[in-house]
Amino acid sequence: MTVAIVADAHLGGPGGPAGPLVAQLRALPDEGVDRLVLLGDLCQVWVGFPQYETEETRALLAAVADLRARGVRVEYVEGNRDFFLAEGVYRSRFDAIASEAAFVAGGVRYLAVHGDGLNDRDRQYRAWRWLSKSAPVRAVIRHLPRRIVAPLVHSTERRLSETNFKHKVRVPEAAIRRYAERRLAEGHDVVLFGHFHEPRSWRVAGGEARLLEAWFTSRRVERFG
Repeated sequence: MTVAIVADAHLGGPGGPAGPLVAQLRALPDEGVDRLVLLGDLCQVWVGFPQYETEETRALLAAVADLRARGVRVEYVEGNRDFFLAEGVYRSRFDAIASEAAFVAGGVRYLAVHGDGLNDRDRQYRAWRWLSKSAPVRAVIRHLPRRIVAPLVHSTERRLSETNFKHKVRVPEAAIRRYAERRLAEGHDVVLFGHFHEPRSWRVAGGEARLLEAWFTSRRVERFG
């Protein structure tokens, strides 16, 4: 099996328009890819209700529909800029929407997670993450009229970018190592992370922890297998 992964495209933000990524995705079946894992934050902000749909989300969903029709399994791992995708109208547009994805490629057992929230010292961010994805917030935004959609999305994006900056100036290596060692002990060889945007890797007890470069800087679809 050949598995492709895209992390942190941030379409509509630093990733720009959807066209270049969509072209790469549509080419995957001809390149022998059997499975695609979208490792969160494909759009700058993606809220899982139709009144929040953007040009970028529409283009991405059309590409996903084409891939699935051509036999590629497509899974979405929710990131910190994704809200209620698994509970909204888009859940049937993917083969799975979850908090992680496990796969075997080239005889190696991978676990792919987005990676936000694993730094237990970043309490401000963890509190904001819990609140922004809570059931009460979901109940409110699900029924918001279209005229206030844009201000809410922009406000959410601003809060995400400003939350607890001191924990964003460096990669939390110790927290990543602790998390990876715990998950590797469950029977994986490599834990893949998005979220941190820069490519790095460490050997840890039980295997490897690897950070994937953000698509918006690499413009590359990662392949395994």
